[in-house]
Amino acid sequence: MERQLFYDELGNPLEFIVRGKFTVDDTDYVAMVPADDLEPIIYILKIGFDEEGQEVLIGIEDDELEIAKDAYEELLRENLQ
Repeated sequence: MERQLFYDELGNPLEFIVRGKFTVDDTDYVAMVPADDLEPIIYILKIGFDEEGQEVLIGIEDDELEIAKDAYEELLRENLQ
């Protein structure tokens, strides 16, 4: 699994393990878990771009999250076959 270092809005470093990147209807998402959690929670965030063209992660509302979660679960099922 790919480990990535991210920074929160206060500049604090947080290490995550990227579980997958996927696209739903031309929107890119990333599924990741905190690297140091024993019982990890999967976070799904939208990939966007800032003014300089750098990738940023954006939180999503419940309706969009449900769609992204379903797509991620389908991706997992496909990879198990």
